[in-house]
Amino acid sequence: MVNDFKTLFEEIGGTETIEKLVEAFYPRVYADPVLSPLFEGDIEDIKRKQKMFLTQFLGGPPLYSQEFGPPAMKQRHLPFDITPLRAQRWLACMKDAFKETELDQNPASALFYDRLLQVAAIMVNSPE
Repeated sequence: MVNDFKTLFEEIGGTETIEKLVEAFYPRVYADPVLSPLFEGDIEDIKRKQKMFLTQFLGGPPLYSQEFGPPAMKQRHLPFDITPLRAQRWLACMKDAFKETELDQNPASALFYDRLLQVAAIMVNSPE
C-alpha cells in the first residue's frame, strides 16, 4: 500500500519554497521600523534558523530540533516585546512574501498562513 499523504512542507514545494519565502520575508522585516528592533544579529544566521524552523513546522525534517532542541518559540521569544501591532506587522511581511514568491497561488498556502496566524497570536507577550 502506497501512502499518498503529503506534508504541508511537501504541498507548498519543500525546501526551495521555504528558501524563497525566507529570502523575500526578511528584507521586509528589517525595513519595517516597528519590527526591525527585534531582529538584532546576523541576518544570515536568523534566516538559516527560520528556514530550519519552517521546514520542521510544516512537517519536513526536524532540522531545528536537531540543532537547537525543541522549538519552544514562545519561550525563546520572551526576551522580546512582541505586541499585537508587531504580530500584525510580522504577518503582513509574511503575506507580502507569499505574494512575491507566488506561494499565495498554491492551494496549501491558506493552511500554512492560518498556522502562522496561530503562531503570531501565541507570541504576543506585551501590550502596545
